[in-house]
Amino acid sequence: MIERFLKQTTFISQEDYEKNLEFIIPEHFNFAYDVMDEWAKEKPEKLALLWTNDEGECIRFSFKDIKEQSDRAAAYFLQLGIGRGDMVMLILKRRYEFWLSMLALHKIGAVAIPATHMLTTHDIVYRNNRASVKAIICAGEEYIMEQVAGSKAESPTLKILVSIGPKQADGFHDWHKEWNDAPAFVRPSEKNDNDDTMLMYFTSGTSGEPKMVAHDFLYAMGHLTTGVYWHNLSEDSIHLTVADTGWGKAVWGKMYGQWFAGAAVFVFDHEKFTADKILRQIEKYRITSFCAPPTVYRFLIHEDFSHYDLSSLRYCCTAGEALNPAVFDKFKELTGISLMEGFGQTETTMTLGTMPWTKPKPGSMGLPNPQYDIDLIKPDGTPCEDGEKGEIVVRTSNGKPVGLFKEYYRDEELSHSVWHDDVYHTGDVAWRDEDGYYWFEGRIDDVIKSSGYRIGPFEVESALMTHPAVVECAITGVPDEIRGMVVKATVVLHKDWKAKAGEDLIKELQNHVKHVTAPYKYPRIIEFVDELPKTISGKIRRVEIREKDNKK
Repeated sequence: MIERFLKQTTFISQEDYEKNLEFIIPEHFNFAYDVMDEWAKEKPEKLALLWTNDEGECIRFSFKDIKEQSDRAAAYFLQLGIGRGDMVMLILKRRYEFWLSMLALHKIGAVAIPATHMLTTHDIVYRNNRASVKAIICAGEEYIMEQVAGSKAESPTLKILVSIGPKQADGFHDWHKEWNDAPAFVRPSEKNDNDDTMLMYFTSGTSGEPKMVAHDFLYAMGHLTTGVYWHNLSEDSIHLTVADTGWGKAVWGKMYGQWFAGAAVFVFDHEKFTADKILRQIEKYRITSFCAPPTVYRFLIHEDFSHYDLSSLRYCCTAGEALNPAVFDKFKELTGISLMEGFGQTETTMTLGTMPWTKPKPGSMGLPNPQYDIDLIKPDGTPCEDGEKGEIVVRTSNGKPVGLFKEYYRDEELSHSVWHDDVYHTGDVAWRDEDGYYWFEGRIDDVIKSSGYRIGPFEVESALMTHPAVVECAITGVPDEIRGMVVKATVVLHKDWKAKAGEDLIKELQNHVKHVTAPYKYPRIIEFVDELPKTISGKIRRVEIREKDNKK
């Protein structure tokens, strides 16, 4: 499959990869037709999607099944009045209908807007009106349906509501009752252009109002390198990425790149995360490849791995935020597997990563993906030397890379603020070592300036994470009259240490940081909490901690 889209498909080194990675870009590329339907022709019976839930249900979809059912969904959507260019919000949790809906919307040229099931009516109204949403397809659960139905009166463009069940309500179409009555699907005669909008995410990030990140049809192709190379997948892989479908990581790890490789995508539809549940799924279904944000690994390593048979597991990756070296080391000790870190944003595919042919450095995001022209720049715009901290940017003077977003939809000013003069500014700060590996420091807004020092939250968090008492932590700056700012640590303790929370443990953690890293970085304030505020993707919302502290 991938030989249709890459001039060279096998790489033996980073030098080979950088020199020879080149996409073959067809006109009117459409992932649903050009990849999924082609797999259905070539290997119709091969496992494409293995879906299970925490109630014990299990459904296996072959590539033929995926084609037939996405065709049926496309015909159903057309019958409902959804057409090319229409905005369609998907609030489907991890239900298998998400994958059918995504492909169906691609086939008819509508725009998919995945969203989290935790949205309130207010959130949905905001999104409906900002994007002119025409239809919402949602899981048939009481809370979700109430919020969706409640948004309709204040959303003039919203015309169509669909429930996939199990519950139904007035005003909602019943997917599983109605879709069998749709006529046979006929591919629309008007094909999409490569720069048409295919997918859009509302991303809140760590601060500010949600932005509408618009992606074109080539975004899916941009993830070929994500699945085939970073995840190191092949046709015999069974891959699990832990991600809610309302988060961009779902299409990073549960759809495009994985199906380019012909791998089977494993989906565990569960309500509440526990490390034990995830490990049981890996054991039961013989998962071969696994990807999760660092948050998940931080909890996994506190389990007793001797209770699980993880012998099927061959390859593991992580992305979403920076990985603490202590977590890397512990997971390697428990499994013998090195975590291969990657970096990207909702606005991009993987821009930095540790590929199979490179040796991971614990705590490093890896090397630039040659799909993008990556650089590191100082505040004055000049390039950084090795060892200097700067902002990660993507240079676009040679054209927009495959996988980079189109724009912030309906916000030209915001788009220009991050992408101008042929440079896309990520807003992430890092430094590069002499081997070309990048090391994350934090968001530009998160860097702490204390007594003349610039302190990146991640370096202090990594030091704290090496103490056995700490499960998770967040470092923020607190205003101080003398030092400008002082470092604060908000800490989630391991269950065995919670009874020891107090001044003695605070002093112990402070001294620990002083011994692990430069003493000036130690947290002068430590607060113990039960959990950290996070985005849907698992990223720590340091801004929320700062805002709470500023109100005190």
